[in-house]
Amino acid sequence: MKKHALTMLATACMGLTLSTATSAAPAVKIGVLTDMSGTYASMGGPGSVAAARLAIEDCLAAECKGMTIELVSADNQNKADVGAARAREWFDRDGVTAIADLTNSSVALAVQGLAREKNRVALFSGPATNALTNDSCSPVGFHWMFDVYSQSVGGVKAMVDKGGKSFYFITVDYAFGHSLQKGAEAMVKELGGTVVGSVLHPLNVPDFASYLVQAQSSKAQVVALANSGSDVVNAIKQAREFGVVAGGQRLASLLIFLSDLKALGLQNAQGLTYVDGFYWDYDDQTRAWSDRFSKAFNGVKPTMTHAGVYSSVLHYLRGVAASGSTEGTVVAEKMRQIPIKDPVMRNASIRPDGRVIHDMYLYEVKTPAESNGEWDIAKLVATIPADQAFQPLSTSTCSLVTKK
Repeated sequence: MKKHALTMLATACMGLTLSTATSAAPAVKIGVLTDMSGTYASMGGPGSVAAARLAIEDCLAAECKGMTIELVSADNQNKADVGAARAREWFDRDGVTAIADLTNSSVALAVQGLAREKNRVALFSGPATNALTNDSCSPVGFHWMFDVYSQSVGGVKAMVDKGGKSFYFITVDYAFGHSLQKGAEAMVKELGGTVVGSVLHPLNVPDFASYLVQAQSSKAQVVALANSGSDVVNAIKQAREFGVVAGGQRLASLLIFLSDLKALGLQNAQGLTYVDGFYWDYDDQTRAWSDRFSKAFNGVKPTMTHAGVYSSVLHYLRGVAASGSTEGTVVAEKMRQIPIKDPVMRNASIRPDGRVIHDMYLYEVKTPAESNGEWDIAKLVATIPADQAFQPLSTSTCSLVTKK
């Protein structure tokens, strides 16, 4: 029978121990390091902790019987130094064997190097930067759900296919935004379009008036938003108020989550196309898992970050169970060997650079008249196959990739 014990490990750090322990089974400690209170809290945050808990429960009921698994969490405050300090403390003092979510690209890059140094596994579901599987790749680092390339392929192509040939970017000013804009610009040019300009904005800015005026003045056919969380919500709401769409420009969000769309409402978001790695209403499996998540998390449907945390933590635990070890490189090797099979991922596998490839999807936000309920937000437009959705391995700059 499972034993559940809830303990406070630190002011901002929650600990949950789940076990069906026997003395021979490895003891595992997973840390969820995410944005608990800021711009990205709704797409990651406490929901990522709930998702990790579901993964632990599912593994304990199957492959992980006999294991002691502890879950801790902390707020990275969207600051690389804060995230790195917490990760180091977890590794050096608290015995954490893997860290999951890692929303915020700057935090993720800081933790990637530290996890490699300490030989602990890092599971990235919240950050977008491609650097995690290129120059900053690691044998114990896995980029699970989405990245800059996956968001560019479908998002930019959808706009170009609709006749949008000229782009203006409104971009959040840190590693994530820079990387997202760079990837999208490359895709625009590859598809024969042009970039007429761009503007940077600080993280978590409430007023987009000046940025939207510059975008309107550019006369670009597409105003592309290279931001996320509350930033993209504010930008889209204010773009509607400023008449960006009514004036003939198309609005494209390169990274938007279900939580953002819910906050926007269908009246503001209708017609928006976006790329997603998981949608709760995709099929019977996603609906059943999402119902479980909702019951565990205040009736909220999961974002693709939450789904990625569940899938990555479950696969990590299966790797520990199969290898009988918590040593980073040993578990990572086993994770690459065993198949990824869960309610979240489709056609998934792990490449040598740590990129988890899987099907991605192009969705369009429904109109209020099309929606049949509170969470009936989007309709599937196209599936982007796993082997097309992510950066080709042949162009990777990861040192772990053998070039032919």
